[in-house]
Amino acid sequence: MDTTQRTEQQRSADRRRRELLEAADRVVLRDGPQASMNAIAAEAGITKPILYRHFGDKGGLYAALAKRHTDALLDSLRAALDAPAERRERVEATLDTYLAAIEARPQVYRFLMHPSEGGQGTEAGFDVGKHSAPLLRRMGEELAQVIEDRLDLGPESQRLARVWGHGIVGMMHAAGDWWLGERPCSRAELVRSLADLLWGRLAAAGDRIGGPGF
Repeated sequence: MDTTQRTEQQRSADRRRRELLEAADRVVLRDGPQASMNAIAAEAGITKPILYRHFGDKGGLYAALAKRHTDALLDSLRAALDAPAERRERVEATLDTYLAAIEARPQVYRFLMHPSEGGQGTEAGFDVGKHSAPLLRRMGEELAQVIEDRLDLGPESQRLARVWGHGIVGMMHAAGDWWLGERPCSRAELVRSLADLLWGRLAAAGDRIGGPGF
C-alpha cells in the first residue's frame, strides 16, 4: 500500500470518527449521563459492534468526547486570558467563560463529570472519579503553564504556578458544579465573588519579564 492510499484511508477513518462523535454529542445533549452505546449507535445508523470497533467501549467513547470538549473549552479559556483587557477583567472573563460553557450544555457537563448518574441499565466500568479526574488535572496543568508564562511569582514560580493552576481549576469546578445544580445566584454574581477570592495575590504579582503579560 503506497503512502497516498494510507493517507486517504486515515483521512476517511478520521472523518468517520468525527461523524460518530457528532452523533454521540447529539445523544448526550438529549440524554445526559443516561446516554447509552445502543442509543449512540442508533443515532449514527450503525450497530453497536461497529461503534465498539471505533472506541473499544463506553470508556473509550467517553475519553474521545472528553478530549473533544476539553480542547474546545481550553481554546475558549486561552482566548479569554489573552484578550486585550485589564487583568481583573480577564480574570472575570476566564471564570465567566468556564461557567457559560457548563451552563450552555449542562447535559454534556453532567455526562463528562457525573457519568455514574447513568444508573442501572447503562454500561459498566464508568467510574466518575476514574474518568473526570484526568480532565480536571489537564485543565490545571494548562492553567499552570499560562500563569507561569505570564506572572513573576519569585524563585518558586514554577511550583507556585502549578499550585495556583490546580487550585483555581478545583475552585471553578466545585463552585460551578454547586451553582449549576442549585442556581443560588446569577452567573455574574458568582463570577464577581470568585474573582474577589482570587484577586489579592493575583493583583500583587508582577508580569514576567519578556512574557506575554497577564
